Amino acid sequence: MNKEIDVMLINPYDENALKNALGFIAPPMNLMYLASSLEKESCSVKIVDDDLLQMGFEKVSEMAGKLNPQLVGVTATTSTIKSALKYVELVKNILPHSLTVIGGPHTTFMPSETLKSSENLDAVVIGEGEETMVDLANHSTKNSQNLDEVKGIVYRDLKSGNIKTTPERPLINDLDSLPFPARHLVPFDSYGTPQKQTGGIITSRGCVYNCNYCSSSLIMGKKFRSRSPDNVVDEIEELINQYQISDIGFMDDTFMLNKKRADDIADEIKARGLDFSFVASSRVDRVDHSLLQNLKSAGLKTIYYGIESGSQRILDLMKKGITLKNAEDAVKSAKNVDLEVLTSFILGYPGETEEDMNKTIDFSTKLDSDYCQYSILTPFPGTPIYNELKEKDLIDNDEWDEYTVLKPVLKYDEMGLNKNMVERKLAIAYLKYYARPKYLLNHRHMFKVMLKTIIRSFILPKLKGATGKGWYQNLDNNTS
Repeated sequence: MNKEIDVMLINPYDENALKNALGFIAPPMNLMYLASSLEKESCSVKIVDDDLLQMGFEKVSEMAGKLNPQLVGVTATTSTIKSALKYVELVKNILPHSLTVIGGPHTTFMPSETLKSSENLDAVVIGEGEETMVDLANHSTKNSQNLDEVKGIVYRDLKSGNIKTTPERPLINDLDSLPFPARHLVPFDSYGTPQKQTGGIITSRGCVYNCNYCSSSLIMGKKFRSRSPDNVVDEIEELINQYQISDIGFMDDTFMLNKKRADDIADEIKARGLDFSFVASSRVDRVDHSLLQNLKSAGLKTIYYGIESGSQRILDLMKKGITLKNAEDAVKSAKNVDLEVLTSFILGYPGETEEDMNKTIDFSTKLDSDYCQYSILTPFPGTPIYNELKEKDLIDNDEWDEYTVLKPVLKYDEMGLNKNMVERKLAIAYLKYYARPKYLLNHRHMFKVMLKTIIRSFILPKLKGATGKGWYQNLDNNTS
């Protein structure tokens, strides 16, 4: 622990009720990509995943003091930005000459605001971070920081104290040039669930669509960039052979956008005789029977569809670009090749009525997928809907740690709805979906999972303040 390192990367604790109830924690893929690019340039790197380890601010900062890195990077989503800044504050107190950096989706869209909120933060990375972090490491030492030549950042000038923005960094076109994520820097066998260890892989970046609630195309670009099938399957082989992973999640936003490439990946998996199962996502208008059949024969077990609404009017407001029939056909196609289906829906979209929400709940149960998740519309910074609502003064809450997708943060009273009703609809959606006798008969293992989720997500937040802790501290044991 006394050995100094060049870069320390921190993944902050994320109080996500749904994640915690399901007992699932995924490794920080973004930090592992940053680390492998840094290691490629001969930097020594330490990843501290506090979402997994839950060491806390003090112990992580003490570790930083012992490792004495020249650069400390923290990743942040909207719901974790406050805790991310807390790590930065404590680390800076111990290591005043180390360069402190934050990156991630939240700070990409609010770089100046983030810097102004903490005098301990030196720079914010905008968008893709691999090349930028290497540049930052090369342009900073414990005694000197020359950041004006680093593209793709907003930083605080040490001499003047002014906040400066450097030129935009071009997106990485050749994704095959990136080294595989540095999984060796995390306790990889600790991720997944107690029952199953899983691994993730990202085979493409960028999104060509314009969904109003999503920022993916603005972070990773409107152009679809993809890795070659050989490169993708090489990483799959590493996961299987080196990490003994037999269940893999394809984490792309639009894995099946290029159907031929998806087919080619399936063919390459089969040509190498690899035995594993995987999960992938797709838009409902980008699948067909032959593609799903080929992917199924290569190991596809579960497909995820982001459908989002059971009201065509709301889908059009979302600029989703799909129809309800697309959704029905996609679920049917997946079931016809014996795939498990996971669907997701959003409640409380601006312009939505209680009747629209009821349509969504009814439509989701009609589709009868194997698993279904619901969330409340949350206008994350950078999304078109955030800008629209901000301009109309319809966002009621800028407490970023409340942006969990399970809590209303809009001024629903001014939209003809109310927060309590939207929260109630979320609880009703889960109960109506998972409490169906037919569903429970076919998916008995989901009863305990959903009971735990409902208690943690909807009941505990209401009772915790009034009843104290005691009775639910052993929730995991009592419901397992």
